Amino acid sequence: MTTTFPDVSISTERLVLRPYDDTDIPAHTEMMNDELVVAWTSAPHPYTTAHAEEWVHRAAPTERTSGRGLALAVTEFLTQRLVGAVHLRHTDWRTRSTEIAYITASWARGEGYATESVLAVARWLFREQRFERLELRTAAGNTASQQVAQKIGCLSEGVLRSAWIARAQAEDGTWGETRTDLIVWSLLPEDLEGAGGPHAHAGHPSYPDWN
Repeated sequence: MTTTFPDVSISTERLVLRPYDDTDIPAHTEMMNDELVVAWTSAPHPYTTAHAEEWVHRAAPTERTSGRGLALAVTEFLTQRLVGAVHLRHTDWRTRSTEIAYITASWARGEGYATESVLAVARWLFREQRFERLELRTAAGNTASQQVAQKIGCLSEGVLRSAWIARAQAEDGTWGETRTDLIVWSLLPEDLEGAGGPHAHAGHPSYPDWN
């Protein structure tokens, strides 16, 4: 039984989702220091170039080779600029299920890139990898992430009470931790019918011959 994802790139109408490389390090560092990313993720803060190098060179590749998941940089097709990231994690190969997380750079928000990229990965998972379940977990206050889940056709399954630690910024600029609920969403192959908007068409995967 296959227990790792292939070294894949996925193309959509506007985007290319591909493995990280050295060219992504500056933009990834900037993206991870955005205040919304700091608030809703557990990434180190401040996020340094050294953190980005560790992610690009070791952590992201290990996600795939270990079988735990898949980390992809989301880039614009025309400019090749980094607009976000998609991360499959907590993969269960026996049940063919995995969890997805996503981040969008501050300058790229409002363009539908998160919906387009997540939907592309979902279609690839269900059609090419024969997965049966995709799960999302969104903090109760993270309405933007919840909207992505709704747009791609996810169903809300319930609430995990006080299951996450978010960060909030005080008036003096310092960050503190606060507990929050998590909303659990799921997407099954049959839920994809009619999902997505005008930019949600997923193209075809391609398998690079480089690592």
